[in-house]
Amino acid sequence: MIPYSCQNIDEDDIKAVTEALKSDFLTGGERVEAFESALARYLHVKHVVVVNSATSALHVAYRSIGLCDEDEIITTPITFAATANAALMCGAKPLFCDVKLDGNIDERKLEALITPKTKAIVPVDFGGNPVEIEAIKALCKRYNLVLIDDASHALGSEINGQKVGGFAHMSIFSFHAIKPITTCGEGGAIATNDSALYEKTKKIRSHGIVKKALWNSDMEELGYNYRLSDVACAMGLSQLKKLDSFIAKRAQIAAFYDEIFASHPSVFPIKPPLHVKSARHLYPVLLERSLWCAKEDIFKALHVKGIGVQVHYKPTYQYSYYKELFGQQRLPNAEDFYKAELSLPCHQGMSMEDADYVAKEFLGILGNFKGCRV
Repeated sequence: MIPYSCQNIDEDDIKAVTEALKSDFLTGGERVEAFESALARYLHVKHVVVVNSATSALHVAYRSIGLCDEDEIITTPITFAATANAALMCGAKPLFCDVKLDGNIDERKLEALITPKTKAIVPVDFGGNPVEIEAIKALCKRYNLVLIDDASHALGSEINGQKVGGFAHMSIFSFHAIKPITTCGEGGAIATNDSALYEKTKKIRSHGIVKKALWNSDMEELGYNYRLSDVACAMGLSQLKKLDSFIAKRAQIAAFYDEIFASHPSVFPIKPPLHVKSARHLYPVLLERSLWCAKEDIFKALHVKGIGVQVHYKPTYQYSYYKELFGQQRLPNAEDFYKAELSLPCHQGMSMEDADYVAKEFLGILGNFKGCRV
């Protein structure tokens, strides 16, 4: 099976992890700070705090701004559930904004959702394609809101040559195994240029405890054990050195797909604008409307051929838990996007022969299905 994305671990990574395992510290050692510093340099930001998952990073970021009962955030429904779940974990309410045809939040529809309870706007850079961050940033400034960019898909993405990570008050990154780089399966980070937020997030990720002198420490607030181990950070440091080459390979495969699908009437690739660079965490395509009714059959047929396509994402508000909390909701663009989207394999572990096989089999399978009315 050719998965839609997967980790790429080589001997350098294994050596780095082995050395960490043989060291004096398995957690809380020098590799944590080294990884944070390396990420900060790569992203061109002042501070990075690493944690054990992007979900933890979101929770810490929300806690750091005091998100709590009666507060609201505005986010997208086309994302993994954690973006909204972490707000619920703080007692806050997520409001969902509709999306555009590229799967990113529609910045033109945000202002109408702002209420006196709104504390933050949390867009997601879908598939690695950055959102219209400057427009959202200006809106946040106008209404005195916090901007938290869920950039879990976008490590290495750029806007006008500037790395995603420094545009928002805080940016969230993921090192899950299916992302371009991983830290032993799970991991996350918060990037910020705000020193006060940095100190706050660093404290929350480690029980709310700060060291005073010698053995003396103080717990200043309720925090969590969201720390990332030295072993994981050793892997992260090794992987980070290869990130740009990983992204380049993903871009090569995406460009190959783009060319093949360019003139096909039933497939619409999502192409990033010319002024941005996508990390290409995903290669999403939209099926022509008449094929939406056959999407499950197309999905199954591709898996039979060993092509591990996936769908990103079921709108968060369609989950039964969210329906019980907030009732039925409907955002037309988000629902159409969900009906149309498939993510094709696109990652550094693939060969161009793999990509050719995926493209040809995909188009061949589409040809077996007749359109239907939706």
